[in-house]
Amino acid sequence: MADKSTIEWTDATWNPVTGCDKISPGCKHCYAEKFAERWRGIPGHPYEQGFDLRLWPERVKLPLQWKTPRMIFVNSMSDLFHKDVPDHFIREVFETMCLADHHIFQILTKRSGRMMEWTEKYVATGKLPEHIWMGVSVETQGYAWRIRELQKVPAKVRFLSVEPLLGPVHLRAKDLRGIRWVIVGGESGPKARPMDPQWPRAIRAQCQKYNVDFFFKQWGAYNEAGERVGKKEAGRILDGKVWDAMPAMV
Repeated sequence: MADKSTIEWTDATWNPVTGCDKISPGCKHCYAEKFAERWRGIPGHPYEQGFDLRLWPERVKLPLQWKTPRMIFVNSMSDLFHKDVPDHFIREVFETMCLADHHIFQILTKRSGRMMEWTEKYVATGKLPEHIWMGVSVETQGYAWRIRELQKVPAKVRFLSVEPLLGPVHLRAKDLRGIRWVIVGGESGPKARPMDPQWPRAIRAQCQKYNVDFFFKQWGAYNEAGERVGKKEAGRILDGKVWDAMPAMV
């Protein structure tokens, strides 16, 4: 958790929950798990329990202390809609976000079904505040069904994180209906799987066609030529430019 982040599409991270478990191919080489497990067993360390799920009630109000407006990625080290996070705790997190309306909150999940069901049950007004953005991860075409559940969530800004992109993902008009933003990126790390350059290009073309903001986060461990050069050298230039469109601040 930090009030500054190196993640290209956010300003800060906030982790009222840490730890998770794997549910789809994009989780295979989880950066958060790798980081957390380095500290397992070290008494007093925030990740003494490794990547086991842990609730942090003392962190729930933290964004209220940050007076400068920023974009905040919620649970970069977990998933707010994990099955073992109680409904009441999720509600407390949302209460803080509603109060801290000088920030933009970005919630990203692979558990789109629970996100959809939770918002249907607990968002009494039928609409989330405009500064709370809701997104799902879609790493292959086989997980595009998450988009259908996201589209039922009453958020003004809905977004897709197509990262790590592990295969072609075909976003048709119906897939992008109600979607404001698409983030695409390859996988990094020692066991990274390469990304075919045609995959992000195809997604970019669909975003352009349907007027959806497109953000190319990174090539990952492999560059555009398919050479393993590492994340830093591979960079984030796609066809000669940086693609960093985002929804207008609401």
